[in-house]
Amino acid sequence: MTESPREDTSPHLSAEPAEAPVEAPVSFDTLALDAKLLRAVADSGYTKMTPIQAKAIPIVLDGRDVMGAAQTGTGKTAAFTLPLLQKMLRHENSSASPARHPVRALVLAPTRELADQVANNVKAYAKHSKLRSMVVFGGIDMKPQTAELKTGVEVLIATPGRLLDHIEAKNCNLGQVEYVVLDEADRMLDIGFLPDLQRILSYLPKQRQTLLFSATFSPEIKRLAESYLQDPILVEVARPNATATNVEQRFFSVDNDDKRAVVLKLIRERALTQAIVFVNSKLGCARLARSFERDGLRTNALHGDKSQDERLKALEAFKRGEVDVLVCTDVAARGLDIADLPAVFNFDVPFNAEDYVHRIGRTGRAGASGLAVTLVSRDDTRLISDIEKLIKKKIELEPIELDDARTRREPRAERPRRDEDDGDRARSQPAPTESQPAPARSHVASPRKASADPFFDRPYEPSATAAPVWEASVSSAPSSARISSPNIKPKRRVAALFGERKAVEQDE
Repeated sequence: MTESPREDTSPHLSAEPAEAPVEAPVSFDTLALDAKLLRAVADSGYTKMTPIQAKAIPIVLDGRDVMGAAQTGTGKTAAFTLPLLQKMLRHENSSASPARHPVRALVLAPTRELADQVANNVKAYAKHSKLRSMVVFGGIDMKPQTAELKTGVEVLIATPGRLLDHIEAKNCNLGQVEYVVLDEADRMLDIGFLPDLQRILSYLPKQRQTLLFSATFSPEIKRLAESYLQDPILVEVARPNATATNVEQRFFSVDNDDKRAVVLKLIRERALTQAIVFVNSKLGCARLARSFERDGLRTNALHGDKSQDERLKALEAFKRGEVDVLVCTDVAARGLDIADLPAVFNFDVPFNAEDYVHRIGRTGRAGASGLAVTLVSRDDTRLISDIEKLIKKKIELEPIELDDARTRREPRAERPRRDEDDGDRARSQPAPTESQPAPARSHVASPRKASADPFFDRPYEPSATAAPVWEASVSSAPSSARISSPNIKPKRRVAALFGERKAVEQDE
């Protein structure tokens, strides 16, 4: 991969580390954007550009390929959406013919939730123009997507698997695509989408502008860029794999059995209104959500086994504030934009260190402060070491006290019924009278009373006349007595392999 010499002369093209001083925010009005787009940006409540937007938008407007590395939550979506919409405005028209609305921009995202979120942002920025956009992803029926594709769209946001389904069904033609965006490309590689990406890119014209954006920047991503980007310009506003500086990161050393109690304690002490709790397994996600429900929290679960409709409804309920705690797997670790989310809990330390960066990126977005708590057990030493290497920071484990019995209360369904036998004994005793108060309950075992019959105090003495039952030979009984059912075949004696006079019984 070669970098353009323009990086040395233009302030927008240089790659700066996270520790470098950041210039004052620049207004969107300074960009060469159409009034329709500026109006849509203002409607969304944005006035100043983030660093990634200030660096990337001018480069994209110049028609250059871009490799953008920035922390999650820094506005990468607008960094590629606004310049692409600006360049496509020359194609906008009000014709009803699908041929006048071919796919000109393709945005690929790794998860359905991220694809849906990007589509919402594109619609918001293009609402004052005549450009059409839509999203396609799996988990739902293809027929409505097919019908909308047939009407023609300029901007198509898709997950790789579902897009290939539509391509094979000849529902969309990508022969006129001019712009391609690979969003969260590292995640697409992690979950095995590289073959699908290669197939999709083979359908596209060779002459196109390709943008690659990601929160992490691994060597695999650089190799992908070398294969599919032409003379790309590297744009960094943070050190690769860096975590947001406005997120308070805490690591507590706890036992696995105390993790739920720690989450409840911190939610109460910090007065957290909402939180996302990340776990590593789908089964653990569902179980933990039910446990939080029994603790009195409004909880919902989000994992891959749920239908797409259930996942979208869970996210919308959480964004509306109808859910206190959203327990989810890494399906929600990337790209989800939830405004003013105060805290994220890593109930389980992620297996992949890069997922830690994405998980805690759900809080502290757009310059807001946030809290990221990771619960570390004694089995997580290697995983914590991987996170230290990635973020290049020493992690200090903190102890936490759980002296509040209300915090460590057991689930209602799991509490042992300690007083059940005591209650039965109490019901069998006569009710105490006023002259005879109820005896105090004691857990000390009462001394055993002496037996009235001395026979039961004598030690066991085996009988000298009768043989034990377990030593009685079955073969001593007559064959007629041993065959209790006509369905059982009689046995015959055959010669044994060893011993001249020994015999064994074998089924006929």
